[in-house]
Amino acid sequence: MDLLHGCPTGDSRGQATVFASVEQYLPLVKKLADDGYNMCSDLTAVDYLTHPGRALPEGVEAKRFELVVNLLSLDDRKRLRVRVQLEDGQSAPSLFDLYPGTEAMEREVFDMYGIAFTNHPDLTRILMPEDWDGHPLRKDYELGQIPVQFKQVNS
Repeated sequence: MDLLHGCPTGDSRGQATVFASVEQYLPLVKKLADDGYNMCSDLTAVDYLTHPGRALPEGVEAKRFELVVNLLSLDDRKRLRVRVQLEDGQSAPSLFDLYPGTEAMEREVFDMYGIAFTNHPDLTRILMPEDWDGHPLRKDYELGQIPVQFKQVNS
């Protein structure tokens, strides 16, 4: 098994991927930033509650949530995906100090999945109203109905 900074590596849909535990996450990303990955192009999450089976390297235990971070090295023209397994209720450290552009992405993950980021400068809802109950992209979020009102259109 190949390792990058002590974390197992692999391929995820044709993209180089490194798998970190939540404890390895921030130290790994700091090392990757030092290696020239100077841009975080995306940070999101996946809820695997109803689809627990997925390809992971040996030694990486599948958990309900997966934090997915896509990093770019603009100088070397390389991409790297970082995947972190998280239990329900487990938080991850914020990448804001390394990549300030992650501020809104981490807020969206918090809002939609309920995953908190420690040391985030403003971890508040970004898409849903502040008084909204629940996190709409979680697989256990109950579907409901919100009445939609349409204006009368003159044809």
